[in-house]
Amino acid sequence: MALSPQATTEKSAKTRGAPEPERQAAYDPGLTTRSLVIAVLLTVLSGLWVRQSEIAALTTQITESVPAIPGLAALVLLLLVNVILRRIRGGRPFTRAEILVVFLFVTISTTVMGIGVLQFVFALMCAPFYYTANDIPTLRPFLPQWLLPHNPSLIRHLYEGAPNGQVPWAFWWAPGLIWLGFFLALWCTMYCMMALFYRVWAEEERLAFPLVFLPMEMTEGESGTGNFFRNKLMWGGFAVAAVYNLVNIVHALYPSLPPFGKEYDFTPALTNPPWNALVPLGFYFRPEMIGLGYLVSTNISLTVWLSFFLLKLGAVFAASQGYEPRELYPQEQGIGAFLVLAVMLVWLARRHLWAAWRAALSGRQTVGPEGISYRWMFLGFFGGFAAVWAFATAAGMAAWVAFLYLAVVLAVALVYGRMRGQAGVPLVWLFPFFMQKQAFLYTFGSQPFAASGQTTLPAWALFSFLARGYYPTMTGYQIEGMEITRRAHINPKRVAFAVFLALVVGFVVGWYNHLVPYYHQGALHGRDGIWGTGEALSEYQSAAQYAVTPKQPELQRIWATGIGAFMVIVLTFLHLRFTSFPLHPLGYAMTCSYGSLIWGSFFIVWLLKSLMLRYGGMKLYRQTIPFFLGFALGHFAVAGILWGLTGVWTGEAVKGYAVWFG
Repeated sequence: MALSPQATTEKSAKTRGAPEPERQAAYDPGLTTRSLVIAVLLTVLSGLWVRQSEIAALTTQITESVPAIPGLAALVLLLLVNVILRRIRGGRPFTRAEILVVFLFVTISTTVMGIGVLQFVFALMCAPFYYTANDIPTLRPFLPQWLLPHNPSLIRHLYEGAPNGQVPWAFWWAPGLIWLGFFLALWCTMYCMMALFYRVWAEEERLAFPLVFLPMEMTEGESGTGNFFRNKLMWGGFAVAAVYNLVNIVHALYPSLPPFGKEYDFTPALTNPPWNALVPLGFYFRPEMIGLGYLVSTNISLTVWLSFFLLKLGAVFAASQGYEPRELYPQEQGIGAFLVLAVMLVWLARRHLWAAWRAALSGRQTVGPEGISYRWMFLGFFGGFAAVWAFATAAGMAAWVAFLYLAVVLAVALVYGRMRGQAGVPLVWLFPFFMQKQAFLYTFGSQPFAASGQTTLPAWALFSFLARGYYPTMTGYQIEGMEITRRAHINPKRVAFAVFLALVVGFVVGWYNHLVPYYHQGALHGRDGIWGTGEALSEYQSAAQYAVTPKQPELQRIWATGIGAFMVIVLTFLHLRFTSFPLHPLGYAMTCSYGSLIWGSFFIVWLLKSLMLRYGGMKLYRQTIPFFLGFALGHFAVAGILWGLTGVWTGEAVKGYAVWFG
């Protein structure tokens, strides 16, 4: 994170991004009748793909990839269609803007269907009415009947399969519409929040938006006829990733043949104390993270792997002193880091936000890449937040609890959006999951929340998907959509409409494609249940037990949160004070959240990029970028699209090489 101290003047904030009349006329509409029809059609087809691979067979979780595999597949498909259309007399190829809008539409709509959004919501809705362990049934009267199904027979059929295999739609349409309203209100809140920060990040701090590079390069030129697919280095990187995945695929089909594998586990070599405190320690092979991580600044990549090993060495020291290594609590440090980063982001953008507020009050209707005016940004943010807050309180949460919880959820979403804009890590789970809720409980204990009403803790458990699921992190797609709009010069209002519509279409298709297989074969058929059931049961069990055995504040976890906050303050000060300071606060926050998964990839890209810049300079670095983009694309194409489609029909074989992009 640049965390630039540069201030945005009121004048620039009022005029930045204002399209001149002649430029506005040159906008490519992007969202046309045919691109909309294609986007909806591909979303429906992607829904069937998600239904088979993530719900029925549980093979490859294609929705948690960044970008979502169906969205990337849609982009590749349209590029191939364009090749055919150019050779047909009278054929009208899709424009670059149309392809990019379809890409955004399908990416967002299929991500909504995924395990971290709708599937988790179904687990939280249904688990308390099917499972009976640990006093969970005692919570049922305190869960809202207007929001959750309270019919035990129909819930049993969902888990075990209906006798006739039919979905009782009359039972499910009302909850579906209500939840859609909630998701739309939260989407509006997050979108407007990202819109308020977009211009200062994109134009003042000039963030790189690394994840935008791949779709922009693939569609370069006349509807995707640029130099990207003619670049031999790109195809070299593609081939390396393809061979790596194909060898693993062959092993899955013919186990006697050796694979490359997906990780190297150091655990067998770490058996003696205190070094066994390093466990678990593995090196994950993530081609997409290496390929796209090559675009990340070296100070962020250095901070990621260095912070990870410092945390691990801290665990070794704690073990040598007789303490449990877990007492370092990296996730708790992560939430402290995220909250301080959120405050800093607001502070550093304060002049821009103030100028935007004054422009909104004056009625200035300037529309930039965000697709909405300043007035609608503020109305959408405050109005959307009020709607989400009212929804949570109506569901049973105390008003003050709902307000604080949603504020922390949005703070984490803001920092994640910044991560996507600056670091571009293709990982949708890169946040201190569950800490948005747990931080309240280990800081204050459960008594203040239990005392606020019998419905608060059960309702809070219901909304735990905002802390453990990845819906709030879709701010990444929102702000990347704004950057794509600017770079490809697409009509911003149409793009804004498209991403909102994508949410609606994705929700409806996902709602249908979850219920049909559940009632046809049962959510328990061939699996442990709906993804997120374990997390849901844990949340409801805790809510039931806190009434009998209150949770007390945990001093060690509080200290860990404070350490995370302090570390970000120190790193930010040093980063702003000394321009050559090699460490970055954003890298530390990322490591606390999911360091075990990302450190290996970032060590590789830090080493390679440092060598390239040292011995070849910026020229050599730029020349090698296509190789790494091809490396990421090859992994997405073979492990995601090819192997993901194979999993629709050969689930058992695909389980021999299960590719999780999260």
